[in-house]
Amino acid sequence: MIEVNQLSKRYARHEAVREITFSVARGEIVGFLGPNGAGKTTTLRMLTGFLPPTSGTARIAGLDISRQSLEVRRQIGYMPENVPLYEDMRVREYLKFRAQIKGLDRGHTRRRVGLVLETCGLQSVHRKMIKTLSKGFRQRVGLADALVHDPELLILDEPTNGLDPNQIRQIRELIRQLGQSHTVLISTHILHEVEMTCNRVIIIDNGQIKAADTPANLIQRMRAAGRIQVEIQVGPEVAAAALNRLEHVKKVTPEPLDDGWIRFTVWVDSGADAREPIARLAAQLGWPLRSLFSHVATLEDVFVELTRKD
Repeated sequence: MIEVNQLSKRYARHEAVREITFSVARGEIVGFLGPNGAGKTTTLRMLTGFLPPTSGTARIAGLDISRQSLEVRRQIGYMPENVPLYEDMRVREYLKFRAQIKGLDRGHTRRRVGLVLETCGLQSVHRKMIKTLSKGFRQRVGLADALVHDPELLILDEPTNGLDPNQIRQIRELIRQLGQSHTVLISTHILHEVEMTCNRVIIIDNGQIKAADTPANLIQRMRAAGRIQVEIQVGPEVAAAALNRLEHVKKVTPEPLDDGWIRFTVWVDSGADAREPIARLAAQLGWPLRSLFSHVATLEDVFVELTRKD
């Protein structure tokens, strides 16, 4: 569905996106992640035809984004981070207006507006003025707008931005349902949502692709997967030196707690489990031990590992 090859965007001396290459297959729900200023929104705006690329190529459903821009836009439903809505229009009226702008005839407009109102859970507010809606319902109107012309591809930029936990859950379930009949590319900062929603993840930083794989595979490969935390009551220098001598230990960092307790974070080789050697060491040296557990890696660990600056 999406084929990006060596795509770049420069602004004077600043290169916002640098020769990125990635693909998204039909039917996938893909998370597009990166810190602020990484190039996410610039990439999405190039794919949707709002910005011309400086170099490189991209194709949507086999269509070139530069030479076939209008045809590409018909294949895409785009929901930007800050959804621009006409607040003095009613919900149904607004969606009819947007459908007609996108080229739907009167009969098709009626059918599609009715369908997206139902799909996005807007039937109860379809006669309300948009300015009276909550943030959650406004996001739903933006999503309905992206869907009204029945595109093959949905590109959603921070679709849960500013929503409360209940609203986030509702939008997540809606995106899952849409993924059954659409290809979905989501840019978001809520990594937990990506783990629960997306089949695959693309991570961009400083304008370059850092990783592209399933969340499970990324987590398995990361250093964070080999992290152990232990709380012991002993001098930090003595304990750190002893822990560093254990097999498979790569790094030890202490964090003082209360009443002389120290929490040590122990990084070990990927796939190694040093909990038993640490417990034996504490018993041999008479260290009071309060807790010992292996950290379960998350997509957040992967994200920090790939994008941190130190």
